[in-house]
Amino acid sequence: MSLAAALPAAAATPFTTFESGQVRPLALSSNGKLLFAVNTPDNRLEIFRVEANRLQLKASVPVGLEPVAVAARGDDEVWVVNHLSDSVSVVDVRSPERARVVRTLLVGDEPRDIVFAGPQRSRAFITTAHRGQNAPFDPQLLTPGVGRADVWVFDARRPGTSLGGTPLSIVTLFSDTPRALAVTPDGSRVYAAAFHSGNRTTVIDESLVPDGGEAAGGLPGPDTNFEGVPRPEVGLILKFDGAHWVDELGRPFDDAVRLSLPDKDVFVIDALANPPRQVDGPGGFFTGVGTVLFNMVVNPVNGKVYVSNTDARNEERFEGPGIFAGHSVRGHLHESRITVLGPGGVAPRHLNKHIDYSSCCAPVPNVESEKSLAQPTQMAVTRNGATLYVAALGSDKIGVFDTAKLENDTFVPSAANQIRVPGGGPTGLVLDEDRHRLYVLARFDNAISVIDTRTRREVAHVPMHNPEPPSVVRGRRVLYDASRSSSHGDSSCASCHIFGDFDSLAWDLGNPDGTAVENPGPFCTDLFGQDTSLHPMKGPMTTQSLRGMANHGPMHWRGDRTGGHDAPTSQPGSGVFDERAAFKKFSASFVDLLGRHETISEEEMDDFTDFILQVTYPPNPIRALDDSLTPDQSAGRDFFGGPVSSILGASCIGCHAVDPDANPDDFAPGFFGSDGGSANANETQLFKVPHLRNQYQKVGMFGMAESFVFPFGGSNAHMGDQVRGFGFLHDGAVDTLVRFNAFSDFVQTPENPGGFPVDPEGELLKRQVAEYMLALESNLKPIVGQQITLTPSNAAVAGPRVDLLVARADAGDCDLVVKGWSHGDELGFVYTGDGRFDADRARAQWRSDGELRWLATRGGSELTYTCVPPGSGERIGVDRDGDGFLDGDERDAGSDPADPESVPRRGPHPHPHPHH
Repeated sequence: MSLAAALPAAAATPFTTFESGQVRPLALSSNGKLLFAVNTPDNRLEIFRVEANRLQLKASVPVGLEPVAVAARGDDEVWVVNHLSDSVSVVDVRSPERARVVRTLLVGDEPRDIVFAGPQRSRAFITTAHRGQNAPFDPQLLTPGVGRADVWVFDARRPGTSLGGTPLSIVTLFSDTPRALAVTPDGSRVYAAAFHSGNRTTVIDESLVPDGGEAAGGLPGPDTNFEGVPRPEVGLILKFDGAHWVDELGRPFDDAVRLSLPDKDVFVIDALANPPRQVDGPGGFFTGVGTVLFNMVVNPVNGKVYVSNTDARNEERFEGPGIFAGHSVRGHLHESRITVLGPGGVAPRHLNKHIDYSSCCAPVPNVESEKSLAQPTQMAVTRNGATLYVAALGSDKIGVFDTAKLENDTFVPSAANQIRVPGGGPTGLVLDEDRHRLYVLARFDNAISVIDTRTRREVAHVPMHNPEPPSVVRGRRVLYDASRSSSHGDSSCASCHIFGDFDSLAWDLGNPDGTAVENPGPFCTDLFGQDTSLHPMKGPMTTQSLRGMANHGPMHWRGDRTGGHDAPTSQPGSGVFDERAAFKKFSASFVDLLGRHETISEEEMDDFTDFILQVTYPPNPIRALDDSLTPDQSAGRDFFGGPVSSILGASCIGCHAVDPDANPDDFAPGFFGSDGGSANANETQLFKVPHLRNQYQKVGMFGMAESFVFPFGGSNAHMGDQVRGFGFLHDGAVDTLVRFNAFSDFVQTPENPGGFPVDPEGELLKRQVAEYMLALESNLKPIVGQQITLTPSNAAVAGPRVDLLVARADAGDCDLVVKGWSHGDELGFVYTGDGRFDADRARAQWRSDGELRWLATRGGSELTYTCVPPGSGERIGVDRDGDGFLDGDERDAGSDPADPESVPRRGPHPHPHPHH
């Protein structure tokens, strides 16, 4: 019996699931000899030697947390975008076996894509959100008319000597957070695309819609559900038709809208300018490209840009299969498209034009669904410009298109023009025409699929080490797999919950054929006799994130997905606070919304539940890295949690609980913005108290007509062009958190029993509360993910950042790991407190903080310090596969640190995991 067989199975190691969306996960070196792949769950760059019929792993380089994009700069250097670390790792690959990070650049929040362009392609362009602790500007979160999309541009040859590098320019674009980039063949132009670019839809508050139904100029019919129970008065989704804001009946509501949505989707940047900047005038952007834009590629022959995207139909109402099924979005929520940008303008091409949306509910799979492509992501074009390959994440396929037919819209969807990806979930691809190979990253099994473009078959399948729990791997497929989720094969939960998050839209998914039920509570305010029933015609509601659902009880805006209907108790972990029971109530959506012929199996729903309840929020990008508050945030926090009473009967924190210090052994590690109860919020329905962890993602809608519900705070004038059509509250109708804080006008204190007046003092208070809400405590501290590389030349500027990382690890905010090379030897350390770093070799002497820094200042040494989620430091720092044998000992013994079945045959005893 081998030693490996005699050992017990490796203990499960802590893993934090973020579900970051990969953007450009593969790249080839310019000479075609090396393939680079981001291993997102393992926080690594994998480097493969490309051989005739296989990929040979040469190195696995630790980078930042959640790498999502990689680009090669020539043959010797690779840049990796780390989504959660807000950083870019510069990797020296001159000797692939000893590839190492030599510099870490710090950029804005949640970077996503990277390309090289400009003179001799010497400039690096990186997309980020217009915020983040590393950004050298005020993000102006409470200021209207500010672009929320940034492209950071560095001189790749000389990125600067400051702490995180000195960008040549930060180009701010008038859109929401950006994602994809593309470059013209000559490198003179860079295209940058908004991610949630919107579709010129917005919503108005219910008090701005006349009561009494369609006949009175109000909500379109029907006015009751099938039982005859009158619906509540709710808001209304509007779409700009080029001249007016209209509802689904074409009726104008221009007087109720106080903003404009120019819908700038794709921007053109002059990469040769000094500094780089957006091209002036109408030629600097494209509109009407799509609602959610995933990736872009430029045809090298005709210069046209292909944009993979989905287009939402959220201006339509209702879900459900009953008598109103012909007037709903059931089975037709979005359309997967490639939009062609060129001199002739913007030309959207529906990839699934074979679908007959007038019929639905055929058992899956079926002839129609087998032709469908869902959620198109990365693309590649052949050198002659004639063929386009597109990865379809939701279909486990690669679509193959004749570009001329695509541009002319004469293509015919056919399974014959599709390539199956056995691993499933293709997110990225790169074309190697000289070898007739297509390399595809299959996210579902975290592997690289090697496809022969002549036979269109997989010829090799190369797994990468995956530290994710099996429950995450199993359940992820249910989120994305449209071929299993919908009868048409083009929709899944991820169609709206983009990468497990949201789509920045509101939908009216009421169901006239549904039944009214009672809200089982719990309730955190006095209801004042308000109706507690949950009517099925609930009105517009913004898509909620699937992140952070494990510890807030009932689900959905009204708490109507709840185990309380099965076991009406509010005891922790049961009844209304049984999150498993609550999430499994969403199984009906596969039929009512996605148009499936029947719900998915109980086993699949269990897998989905196991997975989604592990997805968590990233650290808050507004709060300071040392977890402190600014004076304004602190004043807002004092009011938010202060001893006040209001017309609602409680302080803010009385319902919007913030309890980060809860016992982690309890059913929930802490409440962040909600206690799970429902409240009377001066609305026509009762709503669950919303959590507040993602409010910074909803900034960008400014402009709201005066509303009975929110009559105070902010201007009611027309606010001009804005980047979002949906803001805060359940339906997105409230434009700013300042206006949301209008409730402070009613707040009473002993010193001011009449409440705060609408005066400068009251307005300041509302802004301070808004500042705090944007920086609210969350599941992870702000320092998690942050990193820096200490080198022989940057100790003076990087030293204080290392001080900060050590201090936050001492405070318990994170685990701290150090990875790198010194004089030809790969090193790994985990910080154990009191200035001590334990090495990844059992017999190696531990290093003090000072000794480790001294080591990094010697020639030939670079050490990267990274704060990682608490509990994961040992796995990420010193025992990658969790088998009990330290990584350095395994390398020395010739066993594989990334394979728990491969262990040293003799040598040091298994590591006793002292840090667990």
